[in-house]
Amino acid sequence: MSTRTDLTGDRATPVTEGADAVPRTGVAKFVGDTWAVFTREILLVLRDPFTLIFSLLQPLIFLGLFGPLLTGAVGGFGGGAPGGGGSTADTLQWFVPGVIVMISLFGTSMSGSNLLYEMMTGSYERVLATPLDRSAILVGRSLKEFAPLVVQGLLIALVCVPFGFTLHPLHLLVGLLLLGLFGVGVGALSIALALAAKNREWLFWGVQQSLLFPLLILSGMMLPLEAGPAWMRTAALFNPLTYVVDAERALLAGSFTDPDVLWGFVAAAVTCAVGLWVGIRRTRRTV
Repeated sequence: MSTRTDLTGDRATPVTEGADAVPRTGVAKFVGDTWAVFTREILLVLRDPFTLIFSLLQPLIFLGLFGPLLTGAVGGFGGGAPGGGGSTADTLQWFVPGVIVMISLFGTSMSGSNLLYEMMTGSYERVLATPLDRSAILVGRSLKEFAPLVVQGLLIALVCVPFGFTLHPLHLLVGLLLLGLFGVGVGALSIALALAAKNREWLFWGVQQSLLFPLLILSGMMLPLEAGPAWMRTAALFNPLTYVVDAERALLAGSFTDPDVLWGFVAAAVTCAVGLWVGIRRTRRTV
């Protein structure tokens, strides 16, 4: 008789399998363990949907208050030069992709905060005591960020349609997949930072906040960088988020062939690979 670990709740409990069950190894074990961790994490979100709903308030505030300022000050994103004035529809077409990326960045960069709470309560140590693959623990937790992102991105886009935003469903789906790839990498880096900052929560928040807003501003997410100083435009070239934002704008404008889309996927893939590499190494070293 063999046992496996059920992680669908807050606690890890053994579940007895049949005597003829074959222990999983290799890729099968990794996939199964990843699914177990993902299921546990997503059920925690579903049990507390208020957090998901509350996280939509900030982007809606940005759309409601920041959007009109952009329309009057730096409108004309539909083809005109920034500063030339433009319609609300043009501004939304430019601004909504940035807001959806902001949701992804804020949500995934906070992955480590949830882990810090679990380490304080001892829940994470119980997970480590199970026979789960350490890599699967990190990948499963990182993938959990993708599901809420899809829901939030769709809601933001649908809310803006009555105000002139043109929705391209297939392009939006590809854009969300791009953000999912990018978000897994950011989430893994956030988890790695939380593990490194164990018992020093101030370190996690200090690093996270110090990196979050410069990355946001230097990506052109909220304001175009064309009118900024040369050093900001140069710094933006080294910011992977810049390429993700440009790709999202091209996709949500209805284009698959824009070169920005390719560069966005390259930046997201590199971020994902680096994040998983760093996160897996840190997770395996956790005791």
